[in-house]
Amino acid sequence: MKKTILALISLAMFFGVNLYAQQTPITKANYELAERFSPKKLNRMVFSQSVRTNWFPSGDKFWYEWKDSNGSRYFIVDPATKGKTEVFDMERLAMELTEIIRDPFDAQHIPFRGLKLKDDKTFTFEIQSTLDEEKKEGDKKGKPGKKVFRFEYDIASKKLTDVSDTEKKERYPYWASLSPDTSIVVYGKGYNLFYTDMDNLRKIMKDEKDSTIVEHQLTFDGTKDIPYGGDNYKGAGERDTAKRYPINMIWSPDGKHFLMEKYDLSNLKEMWVINSTSEPRPTLETYKYQMPGEPGPKTYVLLFDIQTKTSRALNVNAFKDQTNNVAYKRPTQEDLYKDFRTNVWEGDNNNFYMTRISRDQYRVDICRYDIAQDSLYVLVEERLNTYIDVADFEVVEGTNQLVVRSERNGWAQLYLHDANGKLLNKITDGAFHVSSIDGIDAKNSIVYFTATGFDPKENPYYAHLFSANLKGGNVKMLNPGNYDTRTSISYSNKYFVSCYSRVDTAPANALYSTSGKKIMDLETTDMSQLFAMGYKFPEVFTVKAADGITDLFGVMYKPFDFDSTKSYPIIEYVYPGPQTESTNYFWSKGMNRIDRLAQLGFIVVTVGHRGGHPDRSKWYHNFGYGNMRDYPLQDHRYALQQLAARHKFIDLNKVGIHGHSGGGFMSTAALLSYPDFYKVAVSCAGNHDNRIYNRWWSETHHGVKEVVTEKGDTVFNYSIRFNQELVKNLKGHLLLVHGDMDDNVHPANTTRVIDALIRANKRFDMLYLPGQRHGFGDMDEYFFWKMADYFSRHLIGDCQESADIIQMNND
Repeated sequence: MKKTILALISLAMFFGVNLYAQQTPITKANYELAERFSPKKLNRMVFSQSVRTNWFPSGDKFWYEWKDSNGSRYFIVDPATKGKTEVFDMERLAMELTEIIRDPFDAQHIPFRGLKLKDDKTFTFEIQSTLDEEKKEGDKKGKPGKKVFRFEYDIASKKLTDVSDTEKKERYPYWASLSPDTSIVVYGKGYNLFYTDMDNLRKIMKDEKDSTIVEHQLTFDGTKDIPYGGDNYKGAGERDTAKRYPINMIWSPDGKHFLMEKYDLSNLKEMWVINSTSEPRPTLETYKYQMPGEPGPKTYVLLFDIQTKTSRALNVNAFKDQTNNVAYKRPTQEDLYKDFRTNVWEGDNNNFYMTRISRDQYRVDICRYDIAQDSLYVLVEERLNTYIDVADFEVVEGTNQLVVRSERNGWAQLYLHDANGKLLNKITDGAFHVSSIDGIDAKNSIVYFTATGFDPKENPYYAHLFSANLKGGNVKMLNPGNYDTRTSISYSNKYFVSCYSRVDTAPANALYSTSGKKIMDLETTDMSQLFAMGYKFPEVFTVKAADGITDLFGVMYKPFDFDSTKSYPIIEYVYPGPQTESTNYFWSKGMNRIDRLAQLGFIVVTVGHRGGHPDRSKWYHNFGYGNMRDYPLQDHRYALQQLAARHKFIDLNKVGIHGHSGGGFMSTAALLSYPDFYKVAVSCAGNHDNRIYNRWWSETHHGVKEVVTEKGDTVFNYSIRFNQELVKNLKGHLLLVHGDMDDNVHPANTTRVIDALIRANKRFDMLYLPGQRHGFGDMDEYFFWKMADYFSRHLIGDCQESADIIQMNND
């Protein structure tokens, strides 16, 4: 009998029946606690979280800035000597700057601008005076004041030198693509390519109206629909024929050739958004936008010969509407300190490497192109019966062997192929996911890579740095510990800095050798002000997916004044992926829609789902393929039911859901698919109708079918379910939000749902944010309080007037 009663209680709890009479429902929303943790206020409470390594021009030294409640400090680390020294005596520096500039400074408030290394011995930086140069008069006892002062700082002697009167060495303009030997500069002007030399580039930098400037036109057939420049989605847009533009191009190592892609977008249709707030009249913004299943642009891979000033289209096509990615070399340590950046192709002067990808992404070829023979050689073919998400590679210096990252066995693993593409051996072989190739030590035959899921006892999303022998085996985790980590490896591949954290620990940073030995601790994030304001870490949990087998990992955010004797509504913050999930595994102060939302009096949770994050098996990632609208919903409902069965403070009769972009799409679909379970949804910028969302996301993650017609033409068929089909099911409360100038997820996605709801005679709420793009811009804080009002009113039964609170945040 006792077992039967307990079983009935558990079953009742599972289906949301509250048997705990002692649990008191929350009846008042805590607006003050939510206001305390606004993004603006968080930025004043938490500062540095990860060490940003700035490697010296040579060797393995690096410097970094660290900011906490006492201000910023600057350190130099020498891994070889295990030394960490402070760059500046901040008190002394503040006094010296005050004497020179005649503006008062103190050690905690030195407004560095452009602090960087000039060489291994010297820092340079600028300080802007509080007075304008033209308003300051000379002083007989000193030189005239300047608006911007430039300084050099000798590291060894700690000597500060004012170099304001010397000529400033300017960084070359962003639109200039310099050849590796800096003999020529290529750029766009209007819809065509132009070039000049370094002397004329300097003239342009000094005075664009200089009549002696000489520029040469390289192409003459560029148009708005077929431009030189732009991308294969929106093209180049409206361009001024007198203005210079950057070009996405890639040079040969000797600078005698460069490659670029040219797109014929004449068959791509246009989209529009209207800026209703522009003065004096609303303005129309027009851009190209390719939707799923529509004909793609014609793509030409062009090889330019600098010596002859000619170009030719290379024959690289194997698939209709294929995507091409030319591989480029990693920047060297020396490149960091050049006044320009140049992309150089992977290979030699006569050969470059590339991948070509079919439109359905079932086929990926890794290729080498021989310029002299004008021939393309397929080295590695990747094939799956679904879309290929992982197929990248690195070339091993000196051997031209290829380290290929592939999911050919169902997990992202590393493989070694010879220069002709023949498989030599597996480098890694296990049920874990290799996320990236971080470095190759060709001399010692070692590859360094980031991977997740290696330790079965850890959360499978926790990333670590590893090493392995190129010949296979000897896989070693270099920064172990039950944390998610982010690493920066030195150019010599001898050392790395690891930033490690979880959602329930403060981020900390340490220096390691690539043998896996910890050299020293560096910094830990200062969270003292945050804790003083009442902050508490969230809690992690694990539940089963709806199949009862697959583990799902999530985070629970409670009010910081949580009372275990009360019952709380529960809200899910969701994102369907499949390129990511909504769940954080690394601590972040970006808590606006999770921790902060919970402070009103909610339990807020994020949790993964089958078909979500790519950093697990291909089966897990591929679960939702072909069913983009519905695949995550069952897992999320089942996850909440499990949590309610564990925790009596969760009121499963009051369930909300919220998401942005894909999460806006998913939250509306959840409310309409399970109308008796989800009671309130706030859905932002949702791609509710993926038939009108962009081709890349929709076709990649949902699928597109390549069909050859009776006439022999290749077409792409696309079919997907959309939220308008479900509106008849609406029972709860729905708030739809969209920026009316969203050129990513067009507002028509939300408008179509609104149209269907009206025609179904359903009641709902809507908010259009004028002039806002996909991220809501400077109206994001207004949106937060609108969301707070909505959930508080419909889940707690209390809605305070939040206008005064919003004003408090703006003060």
